[in-house]
Amino acid sequence: MVEVILASSSTRRRIWISEILEGSGADLSFYDLRGSEPEPGHGSEVRIQVEQSCTYKAIEASKSISGEEGDNRIILVSDTLVEDPDDNLYALGKPIDRVAAASSLIRLSGRRHLVWSSTAILEIGKGALELERGWRASVFTDSSVVEFEEISDQMLDQMISTRSWSGKAGGYDLGGIAGSIAKVVRGKEVTVLGFSCDSMDVLANRLS
Repeated sequence: MVEVILASSSTRRRIWISEILEGSGADLSFYDLRGSEPEPGHGSEVRIQVEQSCTYKAIEASKSISGEEGDNRIILVSDTLVEDPDDNLYALGKPIDRVAAASSLIRLSGRRHLVWSSTAILEIGKGALELERGWRASVFTDSSVVEFEEISDQMLDQMISTRSWSGKAGGYDLGGIAGSIAKVVRGKEVTVLGFSCDSMDVLANRLS
């Protein structure tokens, strides 16, 4: 049996991967990565920023989780960033407070924007990127376009007061309350929910 370890504390990712792997025969477990991830910012394309953050997480996972030759385990790490609709060099990360969340949502209101997810699949001896403890990684990065309706004052208050923004890139959760006023218009929903869609195809092949 293959063991899949999701090295992420994201509730949304944990729920989604649990549903996807149900019935696959894989043994799923979770691991919380220690330390803080790189802060998104300005200066390079958001696609590059999210890949760098994912690679950082992959390195940290390889340091923390022991592996050996013949290991029948797969580690997944992932990162998601929302691209500012006006600037492909600026990432809207996880808001630190209500004010930052409101600012992000107002910026996205009535507009389309790109969401980038980068996912690394770690295996012993497999993958182009050499890590620690014999782990290697294959990194996959995809984007989807999300369109928001105009966010009313009432809806904005609801999104802020319910803290649906907490821990979410761009300040919203498509699988939650934001799903009533936002939709994916290009690409796959899984990318917005936190995983590269290409990585999930590869994972499915590994488990078949």
